Amino acid sequence: MERPLELANMTRVQQFILLGLSTRLDIRDALFAIFLTLYLLTLLENTLIIYLICSHSELHKPMYFFLGNLSCLEMCYVSVTMPTLLVGLWTGPYHISFTLCMTQLFFFIVLICTECTLLASMAYDRYVAICRPLHYPLLMRPQVCLALALSSWLGGLVVSVAKTTCIASLSYCGPNVLNQFFCDVSPLLNLSCTHVALTELVDFISAIVIFCGTLLVSLASYSAIGMAVLRMPSAAARRKAFSTCASHLVVVGIFYSAALFIYCRPSRIKSMDLNKVLSVIYTVVTPLCNPIIYCLRNKEVHTVLKRTLHWP
Repeated sequence: MERPLELANMTRVQQFILLGLSTRLDIRDALFAIFLTLYLLTLLENTLIIYLICSHSELHKPMYFFLGNLSCLEMCYVSVTMPTLLVGLWTGPYHISFTLCMTQLFFFIVLICTECTLLASMAYDRYVAICRPLHYPLLMRPQVCLALALSSWLGGLVVSVAKTTCIASLSYCGPNVLNQFFCDVSPLLNLSCTHVALTELVDFISAIVIFCGTLLVSLASYSAIGMAVLRMPSAAARRKAFSTCASHLVVVGIFYSAALFIYCRPSRIKSMDLNKVLSVIYTVVTPLCNPIIYCLRNKEVHTVLKRTLHWP
């Protein structure tokens, strides 16, 4: 009788309660206005970049092809997590169905894994452009660029299917409160009342392959670029290359630091306030800064933007 009674008590959770970014009434309105502005600004920046790249033939180059993909991804990225953040700030803690929660988790994992691979592809593109310029037209021909972009999106899809299936198959029998502003991996694992060894193994493997693997590609590419730049005879060329690489490395460093801290040990994140701060960094700050650092500081993009807006 004891076993059936135990199974009967493990009622599957049908919905979760998202506590949101903050439960303090005195700052929620201000935070709502701030994050709504950041959301709209992120959409505007990335829409502008996609329009400029698509409408101007001089930007039909491998680097801008990847930047267009990244801008499209950033718009999807913030549109997956930001609505629940804004709803939580507007209404306070609220209910989200199990199905909707898993759907949000699925798209979030697709996009974060795809972004890792795209950042690595962009680092490789810069490596070939600076370190092997004579081979650039061959190594970064359109077919190769398309293959890298497709593999980024498909890789993210495959990883997300595996991780979301594992997490959705766990039993959640209460409590059902997620101290987060969206359905994230670590809060869900902390709520599971069944053994999570398989899910943790899938998380560990994906962290090694996607996060660590792409980070190593990025670091290797920028290290090779740094050594090549040091050998440049022109001081002006060195300053320009270092300026570009340094700004790229800032974005890569912030994104990977926050993401790796959370996802390499997903079940052991105990400080949910720290978790939420780090989540804001790579779900809000990075999508906002990427267009500025990668594109809007670029001389070619500046020229095209001025021509489009009819600036003198």
